Amino acid sequence: MFTSITKKLVLAMSLSLATVGIAEAATLKLSHVRPQGAAIDIDAKQFAEDVSAATEGKLRVKLYAANALGDYTVVQERVGLGAVDMAVQPIASSVDKRFQIVSLPYMVQGWEDAKGKFGPGSVMRDTVSSLYQQQGIKVLGAWPVYFGGIALNKQVDGAADSAISKSAKVRVPPIKVFQLLADNVGFIGSPLPFSEAFTAVQTGVVDGVIGSGAEGYFASFRDVTKYYVPLNTHFEVWYLLINEERFNDLKPEQQAAVSKAALNFENRRWATAEKDQAANEQRLADAGATIVEVTPEQIAATAEKVKQNVWPEIVDDIGKEWAEKILNAALAQ
Repeated sequence: MFTSITKKLVLAMSLSLATVGIAEAATLKLSHVRPQGAAIDIDAKQFAEDVSAATEGKLRVKLYAANALGDYTVVQERVGLGAVDMAVQPIASSVDKRFQIVSLPYMVQGWEDAKGKFGPGSVMRDTVSSLYQQQGIKVLGAWPVYFGGIALNKQVDGAADSAISKSAKVRVPPIKVFQLLADNVGFIGSPLPFSEAFTAVQTGVVDGVIGSGAEGYFASFRDVTKYYVPLNTHFEVWYLLINEERFNDLKPEQQAAVSKAALNFENRRWATAEKDQAANEQRLADAGATIVEVTPEQIAATAEKVKQNVWPEIVDDIGKEWAEKILNAALAQ
């Protein structure tokens, strides 16, 4: 039988070992832009579970949803500095305008084409990874989001016809490529930070929004979206990021676990993204929005106009020699 002293020694040793176990566990903070329960939140939770399971709990990923750690532009800078470990979010081109090449409207024609141009091993993936690396950020994977459209708070005649000039004003992200896109689709683009966009639509400062897709409009603008125009304005991809030094400091087996979980994270999304886009368009309709009919001819005409008028300006803005080399290689895939 244990004496009282022996029991105390055993208990002390157990507590000491437990403390060591806790000390050995590391936690990575991961930021994303959507509310809890959104598709990206669900996929990010699965990623976190996969990492924890593969490392027997020695490496954990803690999620911070709905911009809890800051706006995505701020978070990107913080990931580069190491103040935030990880993020999965849109690209912020404010630090490097060359990122705009990824957002060129009408670069891809459908989901299969999108995977070829933005999936693992693609020219665009390598380009994005290289640009992020220059900020001290490692790309672990991608999360294809949607083909973009236009959300409107009122009926606009000819909303899907890029040949018609509309008097309607729409909020665009403060990025040149989206300003030019709005103008060439026939709207008046008004650059505003995301944090001001909902109130601007609600109060009538602008009549709608360009720069997102059905998923984004349902998540953040469904109460002010009366009409949705699925014009396939651009293809949006978010990237799963980690501070490069933080990744390099992980043990080799932990790096392998994170990389494998990231690949699974991406593959699951490519398998479900198209259906998810259709589901989100239906959610907008169920919330009271009218889905404006858009013909393939209208998409083709808009794409041609945008490529003629928008692409050359963006290519010149980000460096013609560099951009054309990337574009030619990407379009050949």
